[in-house]
Amino acid sequence: MKTKTLQLAAQVLEAAPADLVIEKGQVSVQGSPTRAVSLGKLAQMVEEKPDLIEHEPPNPVNGTPVEGLAAWRDFSSPGSTYASGTHLAVVEIDPETGELQILTYVAVDDCGRVLNHYLADAQIHGSLAQGIAQALYEEVLYDEEGQLLSGTLMDYALPNASMLPNFTTDFIESPSPNNPLGAKGAGESGCIGAPPTIVNAALDALAPLGITALDMPLKPEKIWALIQEAQHNIKDIRLV
Repeated sequence: MKTKTLQLAAQVLEAAPADLVIEKGQVSVQGSPTRAVSLGKLAQMVEEKPDLIEHEPPNPVNGTPVEGLAAWRDFSSPGSTYASGTHLAVVEIDPETGELQILTYVAVDDCGRVLNHYLADAQIHGSLAQGIAQALYEEVLYDEEGQLLSGTLMDYALPNASMLPNFTTDFIESPSPNNPLGAKGAGESGCIGAPPTIVNAALDALAPLGITALDMPLKPEKIWALIQEAQHNIKDIRLV
């Protein structure tokens, strides 16, 4: 589609396609920004006179004609793409109640080429909320007879905004070689990275007590019980 756009704009601007640039919603002659035509105008011209550009074959999936300033191409990735990132959390645990508070959360993710930083950042925020909820709040409970006790959102804890910290996020862009956009995944980065990040931060905070294992969700009563048990063991060791 870019090639078609430049070829059409070259006719309008009487310039070689190689001398044209597309930016800010228009095509202009490089070095002469006043010689320009908007993408909307080019699309309108093709709608009115379809023969201005080369016709595309019909969509091979459903046979629908590809009309206007558009193109259809098939692509099959030669392999999977994998996102990566580093997440860091600083937490504080109240030994009297077992309540865990997230003081700082930093997430730096590499999801390949970022086309829209605002939307990518929003995806990370949403998935971080999901991951932190899994680490701290969400729990499926059954009674002794196997009856589900947390079957509605009245019983199954989901966090609201006041229960989540401010996130510091950033991106490192290393394009994937397996697709034309260089894109990788982004939407699941937070829900994959946040649970182990929160648990590891909690274990670091509890390390002086000798606590080396925690099961999610890290509810206050669970942490409090582990603290009490650890302190009791420490006293026993001192007595011996």
